[in-house]
Amino acid sequence: MTPPPHSSDARPTATATRDERRRLALLDLVRGCTFDDFLFSPQFSVVETRDPNVIDLTCRVSEHLVLNRPILSANMDTVTRAPMAIVQAEEGGLGIIDRGFRPGDIDSQVREVEIVKRTQHGIIPDPYTIAVTATLGEGADLMSRSGVGTLVVVDESRKLRGLLTERDLRFVTGDLGDAPVTRRMTPLEQLVVHTGPISADEAELVMIERKIKKLPLVDEHGVLLGLITAKDILKQKRLPFATRDRQGRLRVGAAIGAKGDYLDRAAELIKAGVDVIVIDIAHGHSAVMAQAVDEFRARFGDFELIAGNVATADGTRFLAERGVNGIKVGIGPGGGCTTRINTSFGVPQLQALVECRVALEEAGSSIPMIADGGVRRDGSLAEALLFGADCVMLGSAFAGTQETPGEIIHKSVLLPESQKVVKVPFKVLRGMASLGAIKDRLDVEDADIIDLQTLGAEGLEISVPLGGSARPVFHEMIKHLCSSISYGGARSLSELRQVFWDQPDRYLVKLSAAARRESYER
Repeated sequence: MTPPPHSSDARPTATATRDERRRLALLDLVRGCTFDDFLFSPQFSVVETRDPNVIDLTCRVSEHLVLNRPILSANMDTVTRAPMAIVQAEEGGLGIIDRGFRPGDIDSQVREVEIVKRTQHGIIPDPYTIAVTATLGEGADLMSRSGVGTLVVVDESRKLRGLLTERDLRFVTGDLGDAPVTRRMTPLEQLVVHTGPISADEAELVMIERKIKKLPLVDEHGVLLGLITAKDILKQKRLPFATRDRQGRLRVGAAIGAKGDYLDRAAELIKAGVDVIVIDIAHGHSAVMAQAVDEFRARFGDFELIAGNVATADGTRFLAERGVNGIKVGIGPGGGCTTRINTSFGVPQLQALVECRVALEEAGSSIPMIADGGVRRDGSLAEALLFGADCVMLGSAFAGTQETPGEIIHKSVLLPESQKVVKVPFKVLRGMASLGAIKDRLDVEDADIIDLQTLGAEGLEISVPLGGSARPVFHEMIKHLCSSISYGGARSLSELRQVFWDQPDRYLVKLSAAARRESYER
């Protein structure tokens, strides 16, 4: 199918194909519209169950990175740090660690990535090690700092000498902390060790047969190659949809800016094992972005790169021509964003998604698109995915959950039933262009004197009631998305997207003001 011409007032020509006319009609229909302006007409359902374990929801977040669930947590400093990124990856989505760290403070962001990458493994190629000459106290300190419960004891040639576990250190106090690790470790002679590479399935059989929980891997000279644990194998089975890399580790992304230390930050993040870098600035269709992408490519080659944000066909083509692997779409639709209020610039999110998707197909590009913002109810998730996005980035939906790093505050709330005032915990959610976020990040590191009041903040700080884990929120959205696929007469997300774009007029119901009230006001 060939999308329509660039011009916003393009009309079908006598030679336009049926598909071109359909796309032109769709663009005209969605102009100035967003998610609450439409419903989808129900179709004959062909699925026997709406079970998320059965319905295929796979998507691409970038050209070479596939997710089992089309959800990302936003790179906001009050939404995504390691705990949120772990939940997202374990559930089949992806977390993008924010860049809300002061210039030069690269290690803090790198540490968040490292925590995610070390949470789960298939085979751990770089387990935490300790020298055979170290003390038990040093082993305890390393376990405390790293959060791991097993250290591999090696000599100066990195040859395996034993394993030291939390159980070995359970009653180590006082002077015993100065004793060598050899006093409490399980020595090599008592370990079951495998020489050479081994698959996770083969390792599981060895563990079952030998009744062990940890299997060190060495080469023919006894040099440590890696470690496999029963705990990681069980996690692999318990979380079959988790987003993992080839080594079985959870995947994670990280955001950088387009000025200052962004290249050094990217270098350290890549070294730490990050799976995708997101160059995230408010206006991605800019000379600043062009220079940043060019310099990133010159230094890091074809490393997986997502860039944004844009909201127009021209902006999308601009990023695609510069060789990015994914494009973030959305100017001003986020719950914590005031760009449209403060500047009157932006594009309604539904229109932006259609325009940008058509622009990519017109260029013959298959670069995935991420809808960033505008999803305020679960039903909008399906709309964003049908109108052009490959996956959706969410911030407000996860705000206030246990895994967010937002500051907890207590507010006085009047209970209407009893007329009593009680203190209720809230978490702070703030847009990354809010004054507070800018102040903390100081994304003006090239300025000698900083007057925060002249920065033109385009974001809000809001309070969100403190809730439970992000997992049930994630699960609920996925269940509703599967229901949408059932109502749409498809068997998978990709099939529903295809039939919608083939026959959009079969699905779309444009709503009057009364219809919107009937549909969405409760």
